[in-house]
Amino acid sequence: MSDRPARRDPSKLVEAEGFRDYIRDDWGPADRRVRAVPGAAKAAAAHRARLSAAFPGKRVALGAGRAPVRSNDTDYAFRADSDFAWLTGCYAEGAVLVMHPSGDGHDAVLHLREPAGPTEADFFANARDGELWIGAAPGLAEWSDALGIICRPLEELPRALRGNLPQVLAARGVEPMLDALVGAHSGELRTVLSELRRIKDEWEIGQLRAAVDATVIGFADVARELPEAVRGGGERWLQGTFDRRARTLGNGVGYTSIVAAGEHAPVLHWTRCDGPVAEDGVLLLDAGVEIDTLYTADVTRTFPVSGEFSPAQAQVYDLVHAAHLAAMAEVRPGREYHAFHQVAMRVLAEGLHDWGLLPGSVDKSLDPAGQHHRRYIACGVGHFLGLDVHDCANSSAGAYNEGVLEVGMALTVEPGLYFHPNDLTVPPELRGIGVRIEDDLVVTSDGADVISAALPITRDGISEWVRAHRG
Repeated sequence: MSDRPARRDPSKLVEAEGFRDYIRDDWGPADRRVRAVPGAAKAAAAHRARLSAAFPGKRVALGAGRAPVRSNDTDYAFRADSDFAWLTGCYAEGAVLVMHPSGDGHDAVLHLREPAGPTEADFFANARDGELWIGAAPGLAEWSDALGIICRPLEELPRALRGNLPQVLAARGVEPMLDALVGAHSGELRTVLSELRRIKDEWEIGQLRAAVDATVIGFADVARELPEAVRGGGERWLQGTFDRRARTLGNGVGYTSIVAAGEHAPVLHWTRCDGPVAEDGVLLLDAGVEIDTLYTADVTRTFPVSGEFSPAQAQVYDLVHAAHLAAMAEVRPGREYHAFHQVAMRVLAEGLHDWGLLPGSVDKSLDPAGQHHRRYIACGVGHFLGLDVHDCANSSAGAYNEGVLEVGMALTVEPGLYFHPNDLTVPPELRGIGVRIEDDLVVTSDGADVISAALPITRDGISEWVRAHRG
């Protein structure tokens, strides 16, 4: 990589008159087009209309955010704030959306930094905005044409937010300039946005399908690389395999991939992915592609590395599979959100009781004061899905865990059992086995559509799938 300290100290070049004169001229046209996804601008406009109806007469402001610092003078890759992306279809770092009350609705204005072209010193002196450093980038006109939103320079943001009336609702902690300009911040905006985002429109469901389709390809890539992982590449090789596919078909991964082989499979968030892959173990792969519109899949499959489950692995897999089927059957409109969770837990508790792993009855374990079975499944068995892997997290309890399912909601169902290798309550043959099955579903008028159904979930089906892809 180029020398960052040198580019942060451009004084010598700024003072070099010959350099400045020579670099200013003789540049041809640059490609500054916005590579917008069809339908994104129209969907964002509809989303803004829904938010406008929730806050009549109030100004609303949200920022895209900035790339977080990785270390010293290097940053992580930028990824726009999810609420901002939902409302704009814009993914430009540092952008701010302001919705001004107008009549019965709002007028949207998007404030952005213009990229620094050859006529400005920042062209060569600013590593964040200078096109010599970051390449040709869309300007205000290009963003406005692509999104159908009025775009203004970011420098005009203070004037757009001046005064206390009409009231400004803003989201804190995303854009430092916005935090400085708006004194009173309210969590109400985030809550309303989360609850609006629970119901996906047809365009959003299409984006989720595309993310899942890309993820299915990534899972097949991983299965093909199992022999190389066993030979020594290990979990890191498989993580890199999936993540490469995610970057090729989308923006990247929607969250840090979990590639957990053998005794790592019971670890709920095994994101270190630095262990070996044994031929006789299982591999728990929990991963999702985030496509360019930032919608992500979230799929888990647990499969035998060799293509054949051992008797103990099969025993655990079959119980999780039974819980998974029972839970998915509960996903339909009008059902309480927690119903699929409760059904899955009952199936798992009954199985654990049959195996002699519970200290009392099934009912005692399922009682709120009991919960003994949760030793082997401390996590929940599902969540909303969308622009975030754990979507709509700022919703009120009444709209989420204590709410009911509605047509258009997207969620995951993911029961599992996790027997740690050092858990002395578990028979030796079960220690070190972890199994999770996770599918992505969209609630329909008569039930649910399992949009990740291209990947098998039966024990025989997943075994055959592994053997077919390993070759």
